[in-house]
Amino acid sequence: MKIIRWRADRRPTQQELEILFKAEGLEEFIVEELAPGAEQKEHKHPFDEVRMIIQGAMRYNVAGNEFMLREGDRLELPSNSRHWTRVEKDVPCLSIYAFRVSSIKKGTHF
Repeated sequence: MKIIRWRADRRPTQQELEILFKAEGLEEFIVEELAPGAEQKEHKHPFDEVRMIIQGAMRYNVAGNEFMLREGDRLELPSNSRHWTRVEKDVPCLSIYAFRVSSIKKGTHF
């Protein structure tokens, strides 16, 4: 797992993050908006996930380690990592995420 904190004075725009993802070869990304308090129960998936927060904040728990992702922060989560998420604050969380195709084993079905 790798967390990269946003250090610039201003938060990144959705368009800037989309350009960044495309430049990294993450062409098939999803922009997701989750309501305040939304939770995703513990789960895992067979691919590496890359996620950046555009607006709001999201709490993650990965294998018992809790942390907060805020605007501009990036998470690179290895495949098969058990995790859950919860949107913090009283505002929705807008994020962009993709999975690394190279991390998916041949024959994997979703």
